[in-house]
Amino acid sequence: MTLHQNPRRLTGLRPSATPRPTAGQAAAGGTAAHDGASTSARALARTAAVLRLLTAFTFLWAFVDKIFGLGYATGAGRGWTEGGSPTRGFLSGVSSGPMESTFHTWAGAAWADWAFMLGLLGIGAALASGVALRLAALAGTAMMTLMWVAEWPPARHLSDGSPSMSTNPFIDYHVLYAVVLVLLAVAQAGRTWGLGAAWARLPLVDRNRLLR
Repeated sequence: MTLHQNPRRLTGLRPSATPRPTAGQAAAGGTAAHDGASTSARALARTAAVLRLLTAFTFLWAFVDKIFGLGYATGAGRGWTEGGSPTRGFLSGVSSGPMESTFHTWAGAAWADWAFMLGLLGIGAALASGVALRLAALAGTAMMTLMWVAEWPPARHLSDGSPSMSTNPFIDYHVLYAVVLVLLAVAQAGRTWGLGAAWARLPLVDRNRLLR
């Protein structure tokens, strides 16, 4: 007994063909995806710009406070313009770490005061304007590294034996500031709400990537 398959009965078992999108539909889908990506990119750029401006304010506020003694980190009447030293209080108070004696020697030195204040001003101005963010990241990372060593979070006890009260032996706000500066430079955050794009077109800057 021979079995014969009827082609007409098998047609219902065949998968239905999926209609291909028309050229207009494909173009519309591509445009929507592109618009979504552009919106996300703009949002990220603006977020980076806000972070850049907030970080700039942090550095510039510290500079102004130490210049005029606004009564916050620098007491009234102890500003740099009033004869105070921006570094004496902090560096003379270093009480742990491998560079404790070195920092005591640097405390109040004219070159240390000038280097610290110019660093605050230069980094803050670069962030506020959006130019030379790579240099700002380099200088800021060096400054934050020295301040991290001065506070020396790995120490459990100070040189006098008292608890250091360190909350984390590795990561503190100095490390976070350094990371933020590097990320802002990598993200070219000065191109949004800043002069970064115009700065990058200057011939000298275009020839020297470190200046961007």
